[in-house]
Amino acid sequence: MPANWEFKRKFVMTYIPDGLLTTRKPTSVRKGYIAHSDEKQVILCDKNGQYTLSVCQGSGHRVQHSAISLSQEQFDGLWPQTQNYRTSLIRYEVPYFGAMLTIDEYGGHLAPLKLVTARFTDEVSCRQFLPPDFAQTEVTYEKEFSTEALARLGLPDVSAIIGQASMYS
Repeated sequence: MPANWEFKRKFVMTYIPDGLLTTRKPTSVRKGYIAHSDEKQVILCDKNGQYTLSVCQGSGHRVQHSAISLSQEQFDGLWPQTQNYRTSLIRYEVPYFGAMLTIDEYGGHLAPLKLVTARFTDEVSCRQFLPPDFAQTEVTYEKEFSTEALARLGLPDVSAIIGQASMYS
């Protein structure tokens, strides 16, 4: 299993600027959690029919992923174990001043949540990142906005975090 450290910062999106996603290809993503603790998760993921089993450890801005590919049959055999610990979303990748932004529009029980995550190869770039204006409130260190907590606990009180109840009413 190859392991890579990733540095990231996560923000609640307050709006999607006109034209930002029109030229981006959407990716349908399903994630399910087989096991989880505060610092480690075992995750099944389906990205447009590409299946993986991964272990993620760490929290906040620094995490490490180790992943292996699965066949559809292997994925389908494990998927029932993730019952009640799942997320589904549409993902867009957008380059932004040397960073890669991942824009996730959640569906199902997490709609209308939209998160933008900036990903980096080093910690210095991560710390120096100035987010775009549509990434209003940083939630990198808010545990209820971790993907695992979203799958397990559902939609956090977004209006309390960003102070704009009308956006998610």
